Amino acid sequence: MTDMSEASRKNLGYVQPDPTALENVVLVAVTTPDITPAQTAEYLEELDFLALTAGYKGVKWFTQNLPVIDSRTYVGSGKCRELAAYLEENGIEAVIFDDELSPAQLRNLDSELHVRILDRTSLILEIFAMRAQTAYARTQVELAQYQYLLPRLTGMWTHLERQRGGKGGLNMRGPGESQLEVDHRIVLGKISHLKEELAKIDRQMASQRGNRGGLCRISLVGYTNVGKSTIMNLLAKSDVFAENKLFATLDTTVRKVVVENIPFLLSDTVGFIRKLPTQLIEAFKSTLDEVREADVLMHVVDISHPDFEDQVKVVNQTLADIGAKDKPVYMVFNKIDAYHPLPRDEFSVGPEDPRSRTLEELEHSWMSAESQPCIFISAKQKIRVDKLRSDLYRMVEEVYAGRYPFENFLW
Repeated sequence: MTDMSEASRKNLGYVQPDPTALENVVLVAVTTPDITPAQTAEYLEELDFLALTAGYKGVKWFTQNLPVIDSRTYVGSGKCRELAAYLEENGIEAVIFDDELSPAQLRNLDSELHVRILDRTSLILEIFAMRAQTAYARTQVELAQYQYLLPRLTGMWTHLERQRGGKGGLNMRGPGESQLEVDHRIVLGKISHLKEELAKIDRQMASQRGNRGGLCRISLVGYTNVGKSTIMNLLAKSDVFAENKLFATLDTTVRKVVVENIPFLLSDTVGFIRKLPTQLIEAFKSTLDEVREADVLMHVVDISHPDFEDQVKVVNQTLADIGAKDKPVYMVFNKIDAYHPLPRDEFSVGPEDPRSRTLEELEHSWMSAESQPCIFISAKQKIRVDKLRSDLYRMVEEVYAGRYPFENFLW
């Protein structure tokens, strides 16, 4: 049971909101043999940031060590009773779990805790619903929400008795539909309708991509909140919304960029995240098509984040999941102005903490890697932006020359 440290909040780049406007919540995670306690703390820090983005304040962390996640209550009966006592004692009416809960876990926790239950997936869906600005994004989010809701309907109507058909005992036709069956049919109908709507938009977007001619396409990808939109604004001289919160960008933005008289298309897409809900990957298929059809991917990394290497792995895995793992990738390590290595322990006999590496050491290790072209910049302070533009010019020139996979330049 742990409080969120102020240092952790600063590391994650929190913008401190008005604390009186936030709802207090408790955050819960499980540590299993394949997850270290340090990783659990990192996951909870990110969950806390997600909660803050959605308007919640994580006031306490609960962690539990288990061989496997408990199939009934996620954390086990003992920890569940401890959690229930804390919630009741402190008057907290919501709890957020770091993994997606099964319908059975959701029902059991609801009966044990008697508060509002959120899991990581429902929290991310809530943020997406808040962030969706266009009709297209709202449709995508609504589809993902219904797909998440469908298998969880069972536990929502256990308190209702079955309805009966007929009027006043006349013309009885046997048991009528249960509210669950009615809602199940309604949700299925909603999903079908939303999929049809998205299919129409998909065709329109595919036509738009086809009408862009033979222009080179570069797509910005990366973990959420790494500075993709800031780089987009810098290169395209545009005004894409950028904010220091998770998932500031949901809609794909495409801008025409000209560098030294060579034009190309630059797209900014939704950020990836650890344990990205499968419902969102499916719903945002058209958004991710910009990534799949790009000539080059600019993988933006927040070098100042203490776990940036894990974030790189998450993005690479997500690219593999959506069928874009074989694209040429140009690594852009952003926010070098905010990078601060941990102090080194001169008397330590164990392996050195990788977070104690200097920026120069990091640059050398990544730049010397084979087939891994990269650059270290600060988009906010405009450090090495001229070098970034020069690299883009040469990459686009290679694409137009038709020399794949760019053997004469970066790859």
